[in-house]
Amino acid sequence: MNNQLLTVQQVSTLLQVHPKTIYRWKEEGCIPYVNLNGLVRFRKTDIENWQCEYSFKPAPPLIDSLQHGFSIRECDKLFLKGDSAVSKSKRRWNYGFGQVYIRKTKGGKERWYIDYTDETGRRVQRVVKNASHRDEAMIALQSEIAKCFHREHGTKPQIQEVQLPKFVEMFIEDYSKVNKTSWRDDEIRLGKWAEFLGNVRLQDVTPVEIERFKTKRLTDGVSKSTVNRYLAILKRLYNIAIEWGYAKENPVRRIKFYSEADCMKERILTAEEEDRLLEAASAHLKPILIVALNTGMRRGEILKLTWDRVDIEKEQIFINKTKSGKPRIVDMNSTLISLFTQLRSRDAAGGYVFLNPKTGKPFNKVQKSFDGACERTGIQDLRFHDLRHTFASRLIAAGVDLIRVKELLGHSTVRITERYTHASREDKKKAVELLCRNTAKNGEKRDDLLHICDTDENGKKVIQLNRYFSVN
Repeated sequence: MNNQLLTVQQVSTLLQVHPKTIYRWKEEGCIPYVNLNGLVRFRKTDIENWQCEYSFKPAPPLIDSLQHGFSIRECDKLFLKGDSAVSKSKRRWNYGFGQVYIRKTKGGKERWYIDYTDETGRRVQRVVKNASHRDEAMIALQSEIAKCFHREHGTKPQIQEVQLPKFVEMFIEDYSKVNKTSWRDDEIRLGKWAEFLGNVRLQDVTPVEIERFKTKRLTDGVSKSTVNRYLAILKRLYNIAIEWGYAKENPVRRIKFYSEADCMKERILTAEEEDRLLEAASAHLKPILIVALNTGMRRGEILKLTWDRVDIEKEQIFINKTKSGKPRIVDMNSTLISLFTQLRSRDAAGGYVFLNPKTGKPFNKVQKSFDGACERTGIQDLRFHDLRHTFASRLIAAGVDLIRVKELLGHSTVRITERYTHASREDKKKAVELLCRNTAKNGEKRDDLLHICDTDENGKKVIQLNRYFSVN
């Protein structure tokens, strides 16, 4: 009898509400009813369908909603409250349980932040490191809210079990390839970890096993700085695993990284070595070396350079694919303008600037020809990256400030630039020589260091030492 008609009293009993509520819903048009000559009746099938339509549908769990198929648009529909505040300096999205917003640093870089209240009632605002999109910041916000819930109620979050090799694949596909141009390096290094640790569960890796890996790598002849790169990528993998709900803690957090103070190489190409290297370089390598020495560009940036990024008229090179992910502009000097003009006249088709004459495709690497040129000239312990060091050091020696060198190299901070600027022994000698008032040469005063003024207001002769301080 699905078509039977129910009275107000019967519907109130069925729905377990007061009859007055039924009448109110009827007046508001919220509940389906039938008017039989002034009598209010309800079809049973209509009420059942109405119950299904207006029954509560729980929202998906906050945690992992984005990670398991829910797009940021779907999360906006479920959780976004009110209008998002938008301005030139800040944009904010309020999800009720917390907020996500973006700000620009003084350097113009956009950084994502989360804003929420923890289980103690304290407001927390912090940056989400390495987040480049709102969905990534949203995942971080959900993760923090979940941690607050578990701490408040004494519960433990459910950790999804996964084998290390499987999660390495997930990390490469869903994180490295999306966010890093150097994802192939991650793939190689994490492959070594998976090979050493075997098919172990992600949460079963211990600090002891990580220490054993460090020892084995050093035994294999790998440098301490390279071992640190292996530790860094594993640490990043576990941080992502924690955010994605596949691990509770990061075992690499307890591991001490090696000091790299002794690993710093200060190899700077001298002017005489540069002449010899360019003379011995093959025809395809020589222009690449000239670009490296006059721009400080990385090898990959040079080999991937295309003609649409070279503006000879404006005397600029636009580098869009950089290690930091931030594009930069490099100004050309007269040497580069002449070089690119010659190269452009030979290449009418455009495309990549440096093409392999044998294959007609861009070079993937020039290590073999570079090593050959160094061997023919007797230049030892020189890496291609040292040309970048040389570029920076020569600018510093010429009096260019660190801020400008930082911008030319594309570094995010001056601290990184300082690693590439090494003063020569001659420069250091000249610096300390400024403190000398007399020389050993016949006891004469140094005219280039000491400047004699006429007299002071008391009639005494004054000697000034390089403008820093004066003596009577």
